[in-house]
Amino acid sequence: MGTRDETVILRAAVVLLCSVGLLAAWMPTAAALWLSLPTSATKCVSEEIHAGVVAMADYAVIHDDDPRNIPTISVKVTAPNGDTLHHRGNITIGQFAFTSNEPGTYLACFWLDGANRGAGTSVGIDWKIGIAAKDWESIAKKEKIEVASCFFFESAKGVELELRKLEEAVEVIHENLLYLRNSN
Repeated sequence: MGTRDETVILRAAVVLLCSVGLLAAWMPTAAALWLSLPTSATKCVSEEIHAGVVAMADYAVIHDDDPRNIPTISVKVTAPNGDTLHHRGNITIGQFAFTSNEPGTYLACFWLDGANRGAGTSVGIDWKIGIAAKDWESIAKKEKIEVASCFFFESAKGVELELRKLEEAVEVIHENLLYLRNSN
């Protein structure tokens, strides 16, 4: 195969990767979850996570009624065995991160602090797990990989990072299939 053929194949691969990336960016996805907190109860979200998986989340109180007087909340994240992984009180914004030690259901619970019991509010949560939680920009810098640019098809530079992401996604899918097969 000559260099001209290799260039054509490489350009086609870059166009395909960029098209998939643009399609994924265009498709509607849930970037965050909003919970309406009741005035006197706890609201929880859960996620089934395998062992050894990185999870991270950002959360913030969303209160449109009076931006100067935002209610504070408490947050508690627990592992399947009941261990507390994160616990904060009297806050309006925060984040948590952990690597799961065991497979199972991880629970994040939110409630209004005592002084705010009369005011209903919402909490926005952006919970990322596995490859979605990875900081691909830092990985690219650390490993000296260029980030792909879909506007310049003359070069293969930058394609490596996108291929790494796809490779990791395939590995995660394979692990999930093995987990499902073994759990039946």
